[in-house]
Amino acid sequence: MLLPEKRQEGVLLRRYKRFLADIRLADGSEITVHCPNSGSMKGCSEPGSRVVISWSDNPTRKYPWSLEMVRCQDFWIGVHTGRTNQLVQEGLEQGIINAFGKVNSIRREVSLSSGSRLDFLLDTAIGQVYLEVKHCSLAQDGIGYFPDAVTTRGARHMRELARLADAGTQTAVLYCVQRADAGVCLPAGHIDPAYALAVRDAVARGVHFLAWQTEVLPQSLRMTRQIPFQLDIT
Repeated sequence: MLLPEKRQEGVLLRRYKRFLADIRLADGSEITVHCPNSGSMKGCSEPGSRVVISWSDNPTRKYPWSLEMVRCQDFWIGVHTGRTNQLVQEGLEQGIINAFGKVNSIRREVSLSSGSRLDFLLDTAIGQVYLEVKHCSLAQDGIGYFPDAVTTRGARHMRELARLADAGTQTAVLYCVQRADAGVCLPAGHIDPAYALAVRDAVARGVHFLAWQTEVLPQSLRMTRQIPFQLDIT
């Protein structure tokens, strides 16, 4: 997935009010940008970090620049959660994500009778699959974790998927890991025990969990390889 052509690098000064960040540009000027990430951004919001920001031509936006990625050690971390579903859809369409066999069609933002919405309904070689996607930007000691903050919405999605699985519907969760140093993905029970418990219950009831790593470059994002999903560190 190519990022908007109008981009530039800068230095993160601070991230605040969840959706704002102050950036120092190469010419020394400072601007406020939109931070499209509702999580804590734990481990990827340190002041002084290099960042990439992109420009939007939308005239209604108060902050036309958006934070795309943050540099950590020698790699980039994708933090723009709004890119995640498009990235996963490209991976499905290109056959990179092959866990469901051939994908014949993709519906996005599918409403359930309960009033909740899930990210995708796939028509695949193995039948219809409801797929929920989660953006993972947190890693510690080579382990990717989701979530990076308490998410009651995330736990609700797990319960919805488990109920569908109980009824015989194929359901899955895909963690899109947007950093290079995570070789495995786990639910972050040390951050949100209720979410981790909901994941464990969903696994027991037949929901399929998988994780895919992303190549994060200043100009593009690309799904690359499947990595293990585990409930616990082994």
